[in-house]
Amino acid sequence: AAQGGVGHQGDAFARLAAAPGLTAVAPPSAPVAAARAGALYHVVQMASVLTEAVTVQDVCRAVSEQLLPAFGARELALYTVREGRMYLLWESGYPEGFLTPFEGVTLDTQLPGVHALTTRLPLFFESPEDLSLAYPGITLDRMQAWSFLPLIASGRSVGSCILGWDAPHRFTPDERSALTALSGLAAQAMERARLYDSESAVARGLQEGLLPHRLPTVEGLRTTGRYLPGTQGMAIGGDWYDVITTGRGVALVIGDVEGHSVGAAAVMGQLRSAVHAFAASERPPQEVITHTNRLLSELESDVFATCCYIELDPASGRALAVRAGHPPPLLRHPDGRAETLDLAGGVMLGVQPDSVYPVTALTLAPGSVLALYTDGLVERPGRDIETGIDAVRHRLSETPADSVEHLADRLVGTARRARERPDDVALLLTAYR
Repeated sequence: AAQGGVGHQGDAFARLAAAPGLTAVAPPSAPVAAARAGALYHVVQMASVLTEAVTVQDVCRAVSEQLLPAFGARELALYTVREGRMYLLWESGYPEGFLTPFEGVTLDTQLPGVHALTTRLPLFFESPEDLSLAYPGITLDRMQAWSFLPLIASGRSVGSCILGWDAPHRFTPDERSALTALSGLAAQAMERARLYDSESAVARGLQEGLLPHRLPTVEGLRTTGRYLPGTQGMAIGGDWYDVITTGRGVALVIGDVEGHSVGAAAVMGQLRSAVHAFAASERPPQEVITHTNRLLSELESDVFATCCYIELDPASGRALAVRAGHPPPLLRHPDGRAETLDLAGGVMLGVQPDSVYPVTALTLAPGSVLALYTDGLVERPGRDIETGIDAVRHRLSETPADSVEHLADRLVGTARRARERPDDVALLLTAYR
Protein backbone atom coordinates (compact mmCIF):
# COMPACT_ATOMS: atom_id res chain seq x y z
CA ALA A 1 0.00 0.00 0.00
CA ALA A 2 1.13 3.51 -0.58
CA GLN A 3 2.23 5.81 2.19
CA GLY A 4 0.09 8.75 3.19
CA GLY A 5 -2.40 10.25 5.72
CA VAL A 6 -5.82 11.77 6.44
CA GLY A 7 -6.97 15.35 6.14
CA HIS A 8 -10.21 15.11 8.13
CA GLN A 9 -9.00 13.35 11.21
CA GLY A 10 -12.42 12.97 12.81
CA ASP A 11 -13.78 10.91 9.91
CA ALA A 12 -10.51 9.03 9.74
CA PHE A 13 -10.65 8.03 13.40
CA ALA A 14 -14.21 6.80 12.91
CA ARG A 15 -13.12 4.59 10.02
CA LEU A 16 -10.06 3.39 11.90
CA ALA A 17 -12.07 2.47 14.97
CA ALA A 18 -14.29 0.31 12.79
CA ALA A 19 -11.36 -1.42 11.08
CA PRO A 20 -10.75 -4.93 12.43
CA GLY A 21 -7.05 -4.57 11.72
CA LEU A 22 -6.78 -1.95 14.44
CA THR A 23 -8.34 -3.96 17.23
CA ALA A 24 -6.11 -5.58 19.80
CA VAL A 25 -5.28 -9.16 18.99
CA ALA A 26 -4.32 -11.99 21.29
CA PRO A 27 -0.67 -13.04 21.25
CA PRO A 28 0.23 -16.38 19.71
CA SER A 29 0.60 -19.48 21.86
CA ALA A 30 4.38 -19.04 22.27
CA PRO A 31 5.37 -17.95 25.78
CA VAL A 32 4.94 -14.23 26.37
CA ALA A 33 8.39 -13.95 27.93
CA ALA A 34 10.03 -15.42 24.81
CA ALA A 35 8.16 -13.00 22.55
CA ARG A 36 9.19 -10.04 24.65
CA ALA A 37 12.79 -11.22 24.73
CA GLY A 38 12.74 -11.43 20.92
CA ALA A 39 11.29 -7.95 20.61
CA LEU A 40 13.88 -6.57 23.02
CA TYR A 41 16.65 -8.24 21.02
CA HIS A 42 15.53 -6.48 17.83
CA VAL A 43 15.49 -3.10 19.58
CA VAL A 44 18.98 -3.60 21.01
CA GLN A 45 20.32 -4.89 17.68
CA MET A 46 18.86 -1.94 15.76
CA ALA A 47 20.26 0.55 18.28
CA SER A 48 23.71 -1.01 17.91
CA VAL A 49 23.64 -0.89 14.11
CA LEU A 50 22.32 2.67 13.95
CA THR A 51 25.17 3.98 16.10
CA GLU A 52 27.49 3.22 13.14
CA ALA A 53 25.23 4.82 10.51
CA VAL A 54 26.50 8.26 9.54
CA THR A 55 24.58 9.56 6.52
CA VAL A 56 20.85 9.44 5.81
CA GLN A 57 21.51 6.71 3.24
CA ASP A 58 23.44 4.74 5.86
CA VAL A 59 20.47 4.99 8.23
CA CYS A 60 17.97 3.96 5.57
CA ARG A 61 20.08 0.98 4.57
CA ALA A 62 20.50 -0.12 8.18
CA VAL A 63 16.77 0.17 8.90
CA SER A 64 15.93 -1.85 5.80
CA GLU A 65 18.50 -4.55 6.52
CA GLN A 66 17.32 -4.88 10.13
CA LEU A 67 13.54 -4.59 9.94
CA LEU A 68 12.71 -6.72 6.91
CA PRO A 69 14.30 -10.00 8.07
CA ALA A 70 13.58 -9.41 11.78
CA PHE A 71 9.81 -9.23 11.28
CA GLY A 72 9.41 -11.23 8.09
CA ALA A 73 8.25 -8.22 6.06
CA ARG A 74 8.73 -8.08 2.29
CA GLU A 75 8.40 -4.35 1.54
CA LEU A 76 9.76 -1.25 3.22
CA ALA A 77 9.48 2.43 2.38
CA LEU A 78 10.97 5.34 4.31
CA TYR A 79 9.55 8.81 3.75
CA THR A 80 10.69 12.19 4.97
CA VAL A 81 8.66 15.36 5.28
CA ARG A 82 9.90 18.62 3.74
CA GLU A 83 7.92 21.83 3.45
CA GLY A 84 4.63 20.07 4.14
CA ARG A 85 5.13 17.24 1.64
CA MET A 86 6.23 13.63 1.82
CA TYR A 87 9.24 12.42 -0.19
CA LEU A 88 10.62 8.92 -0.59
CA LEU A 89 14.07 8.32 0.90
CA TRP A 90 14.37 4.55 0.51
CA GLU A 91 12.31 1.64 -0.74
CA SER A 92 12.82 -2.10 -0.89
CA GLY A 93 10.60 -4.77 -2.42
CA TYR A 94 8.01 -2.56 -4.12
CA PRO A 95 6.92 -3.16 -7.75
CA GLU A 96 8.66 -0.76 -10.11
CA GLY A 97 6.81 2.56 -10.31
CA PHE A 98 4.25 1.70 -7.63
CA LEU A 99 5.32 4.51 -5.29
CA THR A 100 5.71 7.16 -7.99
CA PRO A 101 2.16 8.62 -7.70
CA PHE A 102 2.69 9.26 -4.00
CA GLU A 103 5.85 11.35 -4.33
CA GLY A 104 5.39 14.82 -2.87
CA VAL A 105 1.89 14.30 -1.44
CA THR A 106 0.74 16.96 0.99
CA LEU A 107 0.02 16.34 4.66
CA ASP A 108 -3.73 16.56 4.17
CA THR A 109 -3.74 13.62 1.75
CA GLN A 110 -5.93 10.74 2.90
CA LEU A 111 -3.29 8.04 3.06
CA PRO A 112 -2.22 6.02 6.09
CA GLY A 113 1.48 6.88 5.96
CA VAL A 114 0.67 10.61 6.17
CA HIS A 115 -1.99 9.93 8.82
CA ALA A 116 0.53 8.02 10.95
CA LEU A 117 2.86 11.01 10.74
CA THR A 118 0.28 13.75 11.42
CA THR A 119 -1.39 11.91 14.31
CA ARG A 120 1.92 10.44 15.55
CA LEU A 121 0.15 7.10 16.01
CA PRO A 122 1.29 3.81 14.45
CA LEU A 123 -1.27 2.03 12.28
CA PHE A 124 -1.47 -1.74 11.77
CA PHE A 125 -3.59 -3.58 9.21
CA GLU A 126 -3.72 -7.36 9.29
CA SER A 127 -5.37 -7.89 5.88
CA PRO A 128 -6.22 -5.99 2.67
CA GLU A 129 -9.86 -5.88 3.83
CA ASP A 130 -8.83 -4.05 7.01
CA LEU A 131 -6.86 -1.44 5.05
CA SER A 132 -9.54 -0.95 2.40
CA LEU A 133 -12.20 -0.52 5.08
CA ALA A 134 -10.19 2.24 6.78
CA TYR A 135 -9.16 3.89 3.49
CA PRO A 136 -11.72 3.12 0.77
CA GLY A 137 -10.27 3.19 -2.72
CA ILE A 138 -6.62 3.05 -1.63
CA THR A 139 -4.31 1.49 -4.20
CA LEU A 140 -3.01 -1.90 -3.10
CA ASP A 141 -0.20 -4.08 -4.36
CA ARG A 142 0.39 -7.78 -3.66
CA MET A 143 0.94 -7.29 0.11
CA GLN A 144 -1.54 -8.70 2.64
CA ALA A 145 -0.67 -6.82 5.85
CA TRP A 146 0.92 -3.47 6.69
CA SER A 147 2.32 -1.29 9.45
CA PHE A 148 2.57 2.49 9.12
CA LEU A 149 4.96 3.90 11.69
CA PRO A 150 5.52 7.60 12.47
CA LEU A 151 9.15 8.74 12.66
CA ILE A 152 9.28 11.22 15.53
CA ALA A 153 12.59 12.57 16.87
CA SER A 154 12.73 14.88 19.90
CA GLY A 155 9.12 15.90 19.32
CA ARG A 156 9.73 16.69 15.66
CA SER A 157 7.97 14.87 12.82
CA VAL A 158 10.67 13.42 10.59
CA GLY A 159 8.70 11.12 8.29
CA SER A 160 7.12 7.69 8.23
CA CYS A 161 8.14 4.06 7.80
CA ILE A 162 5.95 1.59 5.94
CA LEU A 163 6.31 -2.18 6.16
CA GLY A 164 4.39 -4.72 4.08
CA TRP A 165 3.88 -8.46 4.56
CA ASP A 166 3.01 -10.83 1.69
CA ALA A 167 0.59 -12.85 3.85
CA PRO A 168 -2.06 -11.88 6.43
CA HIS A 169 -0.19 -11.08 9.60
CA ARG A 170 -1.28 -10.92 13.25
CA PHE A 171 0.54 -8.16 15.12
CA THR A 172 1.05 -9.19 18.74
CA PRO A 173 1.17 -6.46 21.39
CA ASP A 174 4.90 -7.07 21.84
CA GLU A 175 5.48 -6.85 18.10
CA ARG A 176 3.57 -3.59 17.89
CA SER A 177 5.57 -2.20 20.80
CA ALA A 178 8.84 -3.31 19.23
CA LEU A 179 8.02 -1.77 15.83
CA THR A 180 6.99 1.48 17.51
CA ALA A 181 10.21 1.59 19.53
CA LEU A 182 12.29 0.80 16.45
CA SER A 183 10.63 3.59 14.49
CA GLY A 184 11.67 5.98 17.26
CA LEU A 185 15.27 4.79 17.05
CA ALA A 186 15.20 5.17 13.27
CA ALA A 187 13.81 8.69 13.56
CA GLN A 188 16.52 9.78 16.00
CA ALA A 189 19.25 8.32 13.78
CA MET A 190 17.75 9.89 10.67
CA GLU A 191 17.56 13.32 12.28
CA ARG A 192 21.19 13.06 13.37
CA ALA A 193 22.21 11.87 9.91
CA ARG A 194 20.27 14.67 8.21
CA LEU A 195 22.20 17.23 10.28
CA TYR A 196 25.43 15.48 9.35
CA ASP A 197 24.52 15.53 5.65
CA SER A 198 23.73 19.25 5.84
CA GLU A 199 27.06 20.01 7.50
CA SER A 200 28.86 17.79 5.01
CA ALA A 201 27.25 19.67 2.12
CA VAL A 202 28.60 22.94 3.54
CA ALA A 203 32.02 21.34 4.00
CA ARG A 204 32.04 19.99 0.46
CA GLY A 205 31.09 23.42 -0.84
CA LEU A 206 34.05 24.91 1.03
CA GLN A 207 36.38 22.23 -0.35
CA GLU A 208 35.18 22.71 -3.92
CA GLY A 209 35.47 26.48 -3.56
CA LEU A 210 39.14 26.14 -2.65
CA LEU A 211 39.92 24.02 -5.72
CA PRO A 212 40.44 25.67 -9.13
CA HIS A 213 37.16 26.00 -11.02
CA ARG A 214 38.96 26.00 -14.36
CA LEU A 215 42.50 25.13 -15.35
CA PRO A 216 44.30 27.60 -17.62
CA THR A 217 44.63 26.82 -21.31
CA VAL A 218 48.28 26.29 -22.25
CA GLU A 219 49.34 25.77 -25.84
CA GLY A 220 50.77 22.31 -26.35
CA LEU A 221 49.18 20.87 -23.21
CA ARG A 222 45.89 19.29 -22.27
CA THR A 223 45.19 19.23 -18.53
CA THR A 224 42.32 17.98 -16.41
CA GLY A 225 41.75 17.37 -12.71
CA ARG A 226 39.55 15.15 -10.59
CA TYR A 227 38.64 15.35 -6.92
CA LEU A 228 36.63 12.82 -4.88
CA PRO A 229 35.90 13.52 -1.20
CA GLY A 230 36.40 10.81 1.38
CA THR A 231 33.32 9.12 2.76
CA GLN A 232 34.40 9.21 6.41
CA GLY A 233 34.46 12.07 8.89
CA MET A 234 33.21 15.37 7.52
CA ALA A 235 34.15 14.35 3.94
CA ILE A 236 36.42 17.38 3.66
CA GLY A 237 40.17 17.16 3.43
CA GLY A 238 43.27 18.95 2.30
CA ASP A 239 43.88 17.52 -1.19
CA TRP A 240 44.42 20.04 -3.95
CA TYR A 241 45.82 20.40 -7.46
CA ASP A 242 46.68 23.40 -9.58
CA VAL A 243 48.08 24.52 -12.95
CA ILE A 244 49.97 27.83 -12.80
CA THR A 245 51.48 29.72 -15.70
CA THR A 246 54.96 31.08 -15.00
CA GLY A 247 57.50 33.09 -16.97
CA ARG A 248 59.32 29.87 -17.88
CA GLY A 249 56.30 27.70 -18.70
CA VAL A 250 53.67 26.09 -16.51
CA ALA A 251 53.75 24.67 -12.98
CA LEU A 252 51.85 21.45 -12.32
CA VAL A 253 51.07 21.06 -8.62
CA ILE A 254 49.38 18.53 -6.39
CA GLY A 255 49.33 18.43 -2.59
CA ASP A 256 47.72 16.83 0.42
CA VAL A 257 47.29 18.31 3.89
CA GLU A 258 46.90 15.61 6.53
CA GLY A 259 43.60 15.24 8.31
CA HIS A 260 39.94 15.65 7.40
CA SER A 261 38.42 18.77 8.87
CA VAL A 262 37.58 22.36 8.09
CA GLY A 263 40.99 23.23 9.60
CA ALA A 264 42.76 20.96 7.09
CA ALA A 265 40.86 22.59 4.26
CA ALA A 266 41.78 26.05 5.57
CA VAL A 267 45.49 25.13 5.67
CA MET A 268 45.16 23.69 2.17
CA GLY A 269 43.75 27.01 0.96
CA GLN A 270 46.68 28.87 2.48
CA LEU A 271 49.23 26.51 0.94
CA ARG A 272 47.62 26.62 -2.48
CA SER A 273 47.62 30.42 -2.39
CA ALA A 274 51.26 30.45 -1.27
CA VAL A 275 52.40 28.06 -3.99
CA HIS A 276 50.48 30.06 -6.55
CA ALA A 277 52.04 33.33 -5.42
CA PHE A 278 55.60 31.93 -5.30
CA ALA A 279 55.23 30.27 -8.71
CA ALA A 280 53.72 33.35 -10.34
CA SER A 281 56.65 35.42 -9.05
CA GLU A 282 58.87 33.19 -11.22
CA ARG A 283 60.82 31.61 -8.38
CA PRO A 284 62.52 28.35 -9.38
CA PRO A 285 60.82 25.11 -8.24
CA GLN A 286 63.18 24.48 -5.32
CA GLU A 287 62.51 27.94 -3.87
CA VAL A 288 58.75 27.57 -4.31
CA ILE A 289 58.72 24.44 -2.15
CA THR A 290 61.32 25.77 0.33
CA HIS A 291 59.33 28.95 0.93
CA THR A 292 56.05 27.03 1.19
CA ASN A 293 57.59 24.67 3.74
CA ARG A 294 58.82 27.59 5.82
CA LEU A 295 55.38 29.23 5.65
CA LEU A 296 53.63 26.09 6.91
CA SER A 297 56.13 25.81 9.76
CA GLU A 298 55.45 29.41 10.76
CA LEU A 299 51.68 28.87 10.75
CA GLU A 300 52.10 26.55 13.78
CA SER A 301 49.02 24.65 12.67
CA ASP A 302 50.35 21.29 13.93
CA VAL A 303 49.61 19.68 10.56
CA PHE A 304 51.92 18.50 7.80
CA ALA A 305 51.46 18.35 4.06
CA THR A 306 52.89 16.60 1.04
CA CYS A 307 53.41 18.19 -2.35
CA CYS A 308 54.74 17.46 -5.83
CA TYR A 309 55.68 20.46 -7.98
CA ILE A 310 56.75 20.17 -11.62
CA GLU A 311 57.60 23.14 -13.80
CA LEU A 312 57.30 22.24 -17.49
CA ASP A 313 58.40 24.13 -20.60
CA PRO A 314 55.76 23.25 -23.23
CA ALA A 315 58.05 24.34 -26.06
CA SER A 316 60.79 21.82 -25.29
CA GLY A 317 59.21 19.24 -22.97
CA ARG A 318 61.92 19.83 -20.38
CA ALA A 319 60.81 19.91 -16.76
CA LEU A 320 62.12 20.37 -13.23
CA ALA A 321 60.44 18.40 -10.45
CA VAL A 322 60.44 18.72 -6.66
CA ARG A 323 58.80 16.22 -4.32
CA ALA A 324 58.06 16.79 -0.62
CA GLY A 325 56.94 13.52 0.93
CA HIS A 326 54.45 12.94 -1.88
CA PRO A 327 53.78 9.74 -3.90
CA PRO A 328 55.86 9.64 -7.12
CA PRO A 329 54.25 10.78 -10.40
CA LEU A 330 53.45 8.37 -13.21
CA LEU A 331 54.52 8.96 -16.82
CA ARG A 332 52.85 7.35 -19.82
CA HIS A 333 55.18 7.30 -22.83
CA PRO A 334 53.93 7.79 -26.41
CA ASP A 335 54.13 4.01 -27.02
CA GLY A 336 51.76 3.35 -24.11
CA ARG A 337 54.39 2.16 -21.67
CA ALA A 338 53.92 3.69 -18.21
CA GLU A 339 56.49 4.06 -15.47
CA THR A 340 56.76 5.39 -11.95
CA LEU A 341 59.12 8.37 -11.94
CA ASP A 342 61.93 7.98 -9.43
CA LEU A 343 62.13 11.57 -8.20
CA ALA A 344 64.48 12.54 -5.40
CA GLY A 345 62.39 13.80 -2.51
CA GLY A 346 62.51 15.70 0.74
CA VAL A 347 60.49 15.51 3.93
CA MET A 348 56.86 16.55 4.26
CA LEU A 349 56.11 20.26 4.39
CA GLY A 350 55.96 21.69 7.91
CA VAL A 351 58.29 19.13 9.52
CA GLN A 352 61.59 21.03 9.37
CA PRO A 353 61.59 24.75 8.58
CA ASP A 354 65.03 24.66 6.94
CA SER A 355 64.61 21.48 4.87
CA VAL A 356 66.32 21.30 1.49
CA TYR A 357 64.43 19.81 -1.44
CA PRO A 358 66.38 18.31 -4.36
CA VAL A 359 65.36 19.00 -7.97
CA THR A 360 65.08 16.30 -10.66
CA ALA A 361 65.31 17.14 -14.38
CA LEU A 362 62.89 15.40 -16.78
CA THR A 363 62.18 15.49 -20.49
CA LEU A 364 58.73 14.65 -21.84
CA ALA A 365 58.34 13.37 -25.39
CA PRO A 366 55.36 14.57 -27.46
CA GLY A 367 52.46 12.21 -26.79
CA SER A 368 53.39 11.67 -23.14
CA VAL A 369 50.90 11.89 -20.28
CA LEU A 370 51.98 12.90 -16.78
CA ALA A 371 49.83 11.81 -13.83
CA LEU A 372 50.04 13.49 -10.42
CA TYR A 373 47.82 12.06 -7.68
CA THR A 374 47.30 11.94 -3.92
CA ASP A 375 47.63 8.80 -1.81
CA GLY A 376 43.86 8.35 -1.61
CA LEU A 377 43.98 7.03 -5.18
CA VAL A 378 46.48 4.27 -4.42
CA GLU A 379 46.04 3.35 -0.74
CA ARG A 380 43.61 0.69 0.40
CA PRO A 381 43.23 -0.93 3.85
CA GLY A 382 45.31 -4.09 4.02
CA ARG A 383 47.28 -3.30 0.86
CA ASP A 384 50.68 -1.61 0.59
CA ILE A 385 50.90 1.61 -1.38
CA GLU A 386 53.30 0.15 -3.98
CA THR A 387 50.62 -2.33 -5.03
CA GLY A 388 48.13 0.52 -5.43
CA ILE A 389 50.57 2.59 -7.48
CA ASP A 390 51.23 -0.42 -9.70
CA ALA A 391 47.49 -0.89 -10.31
CA VAL A 392 47.04 2.74 -11.36
CA ARG A 393 50.14 2.54 -13.54
CA HIS A 394 48.68 -0.47 -15.37
CA ARG A 395 45.38 1.38 -15.96
CA LEU A 396 47.33 4.39 -17.23
CA SER A 397 49.20 2.16 -19.68
CA GLU A 398 46.21 0.15 -20.88
CA THR A 399 43.79 3.05 -21.43
CA PRO A 400 43.97 4.98 -24.73
CA ALA A 401 45.30 8.49 -24.22
CA ASP A 402 43.24 10.11 -27.00
CA SER A 403 41.22 12.02 -24.39
CA VAL A 404 42.60 13.14 -21.03
CA GLU A 405 39.02 13.42 -19.76
CA HIS A 406 38.29 9.77 -20.51
CA LEU A 407 41.68 8.75 -19.14
CA ALA A 408 41.09 10.66 -15.89
CA ASP A 409 37.67 9.06 -15.44
CA ARG A 410 39.22 5.65 -15.98
CA LEU A 411 41.93 6.23 -13.38
CA VAL A 412 39.50 7.35 -10.66
CA GLY A 413 36.77 4.89 -11.68
CA THR A 414 37.56 2.30 -9.01
CA ALA A 415 37.70 4.95 -6.29
CA ARG A 416 34.49 6.59 -7.51
CA ARG A 417 32.60 3.28 -7.36
CA ALA A 418 33.94 2.38 -3.93
CA ARG A 419 31.28 2.32 -1.24
CA GLU A 420 33.81 3.58 1.30
CA ARG A 421 36.72 5.94 0.63
CA PRO A 422 38.88 6.37 3.75
CA ASP A 423 40.73 9.29 2.14
CA ASP A 424 40.19 12.02 -0.43
CA VAL A 425 41.34 11.44 -3.99
CA ALA A 426 42.91 14.08 -6.21
CA LEU A 427 44.30 13.58 -9.72
CA LEU A 428 45.95 15.96 -12.20
CA LEU A 429 46.61 14.70 -15.73
CA THR A 430 48.74 16.55 -18.26
CA ALA A 431 49.03 15.39 -21.87
CA TYR A 432 52.04 16.89 -23.65
CA ARG A 433 51.29 17.34 -27.33
